[in-house]
Amino acid sequence: MIRKDIGTIAIISTSTIDESAILARVIAPHEPNLPPGVAAEFLKWSFDESDKQRMSELAEKARRGALTPDEQAETESFERVSSFLGVIKSKARRSLQSHASQ
Repeated sequence: MIRKDIGTIAIISTSTIDESAILARVIAPHEPNLPPGVAAEFLKWSFDESDKQRMSELAEKARRGALTPDEQAETESFERVSSFLGVIKSKARRSLQSHASQ
């Protein structure tokens, strides 16, 4: 397992190259260079209620060790999207903080 700290985001991977680490390098969350309007909009991005409910269901099945292969793949998809949102929102928060201090 590899742990990479990128700003305030810690990405844990079982391989040396994963999508989250690549996206984090591309997005560069440590560089607060988003315009305030864009940053504020990114902070609004979230899963809808049906996705939150599905993630909760999958998490419960995972705790019981009862995920099917399709559900495991679905869980991994939610994890990737969640990681992407985390990186984007980190950059957005830093950008807004940077603009507020100028």
